[in-house]
Amino acid sequence: MSTPSLIQRLAQSTFMHVAGAFIAMGSWAVFANRDAGMSAALIAGGVQGSLSALITLTLKRSLEALARRMNHQGFQAFALPLILCLGTSFTVLVSSHVLAGTPNVAATIAVPFSVASTYATIYRFTLWKSARAHDVY
Repeated sequence: MSTPSLIQRLAQSTFMHVAGAFIAMGSWAVFANRDAGMSAALIAGGVQGSLSALITLTLKRSLEALARRMNHQGFQAFALPLILCLGTSFTVLVSSHVLAGTPNVAATIAVPFSVASTYATIYRFTLWKSARAHDVY
C-alpha cells in the first residue's frame, strides 16, 4: 500500500474543501454584486464565502444523518432528507444575504445553491441506491 501523494491528501482534506468553497463562492458573490460598489460586493463575498464553507462542511453529514433515520423504501426516503437539507440551505442563504444587505441576492445565491443542490441530489441518490441494494444504512 503506497502513501498518498500531496495532491491526493489535499483532495481529501476537509479544510481544502471548505477553503475552496469559501474562495470560489465568495468570489462569485463579489462578481455578482460588482455593480453595487466594492464595499457591498466584498460584504456579499464574505457572507457567501462563509455560508458556502459552512454548507460544504455540513451538507454531506446532514444528508447521511437524515438518511439513517429514514426507512429507505420509497421515494419519500429519497426526497425528504434532500428537501430538508436544501430547504434549510436556501433559507439560510436568503436570510443571511437579506440581513447583510446584499444588493443582488438572487444572482449571489444562484451559483452556490445550484452547485449545492446538484451535489446533494447526486450524493443522496448514491446513498439511497446503496441502501436499497444492501437493505441497510
